[in-house]
Amino acid sequence: MLGKFLKYIEDNRLARKDDRILIAVSGGIDSMVMADLFIRSGYNTGIIHCNFTLRGNESDMDEELVRTLAIENNLPFFTKKFNTAAYAEKNGISIQMAARKLRYEWFEEIRINNGYDYVAVAHNLNDSAETLLINLTRGTGIAGLAGIKPSFKKIIRPLLFATRNSIEEYCSLNNISYREDKSNSETKYARNKIRHRVLPVLKEINPAAEFAISETAERLSLTYEVVNEYIDEIRKKTASVNGNKIFFYTNRLKQFIKNDGVLFELFRPYGINSSTLKSLKKIISGDTGKQVFTQTHWLVKDREKILVSEISNQENISYEINNLKELRAIPFIKSVVRKKYSSDYKIPADNLTACIDFEKISFPIIIRKWRYGDFFYPLGMNRKKKLSDYLIDRKLSRQDKEHILVLECNEKIVWIIGERIDNRYRITPETKQVLLIRV
Repeated sequence: MLGKFLKYIEDNRLARKDDRILIAVSGGIDSMVMADLFIRSGYNTGIIHCNFTLRGNESDMDEELVRTLAIENNLPFFTKKFNTAAYAEKNGISIQMAARKLRYEWFEEIRINNGYDYVAVAHNLNDSAETLLINLTRGTGIAGLAGIKPSFKKIIRPLLFATRNSIEEYCSLNNISYREDKSNSETKYARNKIRHRVLPVLKEINPAAEFAISETAERLSLTYEVVNEYIDEIRKKTASVNGNKIFFYTNRLKQFIKNDGVLFELFRPYGINSSTLKSLKKIISGDTGKQVFTQTHWLVKDREKILVSEISNQENISYEINNLKELRAIPFIKSVVRKKYSSDYKIPADNLTACIDFEKISFPIIIRKWRYGDFFYPLGMNRKKKLSDYLIDRKLSRQDKEHILVLECNEKIVWIIGERIDNRYRITPETKQVLLIRV
């Protein structure tokens, strides 16, 4: 296997002999075998291990095994304990997603600070086949069917040539110690269901199913390169970039309204999936103010454009704003204008603009994520309404609800941003100054 390992690295130009490689080792069979292959190959390596503290003493025993490996081979060793469960809860994501985010962010930090060229992770050929099948069941484009790539930025995957069976054989022949994560045998996770229930059935049809799927993924990856060039040309014709703001012209997008494939690939970098694609098509032909949220971006119709903005982790959003200058500096605020009010003033009708009686607010004001228990007086109504009930009435998706922000003053909601202002802060005949806030 060592020869195949070195050949795979060379063929895919994953690393040079003089590169410094940081080996990510969990203690499981795949990463322990990868570490052994790297050590035997003579690369300049270090060992890095994440303790996600998800399995109590078992997690600590994983860490000790990896530490012993590093000590016995006189290799630099980096380890860190993460409160993964708390991080997942705080950020509203799955345990698996939390572990992935924590892992790769820390890997990059250690890589840069310690002068390593690459981080090696132990995905194998079966992992790539499983990923393709998972994406297929969820709905995806060509990119999602291309499997796992041998490299991405500073991450390399030199074990992608090897099946799980060949890794087990190598481990047995070389008496390599490893630890088994019991959760790998549980079928409550999609990947494990594919691994233990689906792939065995496919191998009854074709004993080399994982190889066939992997080869298909490679061909699709090459196909995607061609498709991506075509999509990039369309993107150049339909979109413009102004600083960190991206916008698409709806009149140029309408010719693709019936081509889900083009729209999907065009907006895939902004988190569009099969479910949000339908919403995207509606805002292309819809009115100003219509919007859709993905996991990573906010897309909103503004006259003849669709504005695309990256959204931060909104669980942590809380801006305390002490003046208009600070309000203008908020990333998603397009404009803030204070002007005198006159009886002939025309109030903007779109949801993206809040028209507020300036003298009814006082600084500091707060922008934050909405909370259960919030209430407001919807514009045109003299009785309060729970914000949660308002969002239900609006028939917003769960994902859209997660991204709703409010502007509050003195613990009172002034504006559900992008939706509706509070009646208590509306323009009246007595208004002297108007505050216009546009997102």
